[in-house]
Amino acid sequence: MGPLRALRGRASTSGRHIGAVARLRAATATSAGGIVIRHASGRAWLVVGSRRRERDGWTWTLPKGTPKPGETREQTALREVAEETGLEVRITAPLDSIEYWFVQSGHRIHKTVHYFLMDPIGGDLAGHDHEFEQVRWVTFAEAGSLLTFETERALVARAAAIVEATPSPSPATGARSAEAAP
Repeated sequence: MGPLRALRGRASTSGRHIGAVARLRAATATSAGGIVIRHASGRAWLVVGSRRRERDGWTWTLPKGTPKPGETREQTALREVAEETGLEVRITAPLDSIEYWFVQSGHRIHKTVHYFLMDPIGGDLAGHDHEFEQVRWVTFAEAGSLLTFETERALVARAAAIVEATPSPSPATGARSAEAAP
């Protein structure tokens, strides 16, 4: 440690102080998304999608996205979920928001994502956009081990508790079925 201490506070050949921490500008970002739920085969299912990330490999996550100018949270959630999953959806209830920090392009960003519980009312997973490479229905138990981020796993656990406390729709109505059972 002797040589490191001797250099601390001295400028390197690049002119930076050795041991100095880069200062990042702070910014905020907001997104909205949903947990799309349907009942089939006597169980509740939700939609998840995967993306390829250079730094992480595959990331499994819930559908969400950034608002367009003038959009409400609800409008953003409906649009983004439809684009990313290929499903037409309706909001059934607001859910919690999650918050996290990340660094991008020299900025430390504090992001808040507002989520809603949703029912599928049409569409098909095959119609999802390019943002997800794969979109599929999973059970709540599968989602708990599949989702990449702890904040989303905790949100799904809270949604599962709500779904379990709510009677499922009658199979005769088909209200929550946008495609055949998995």
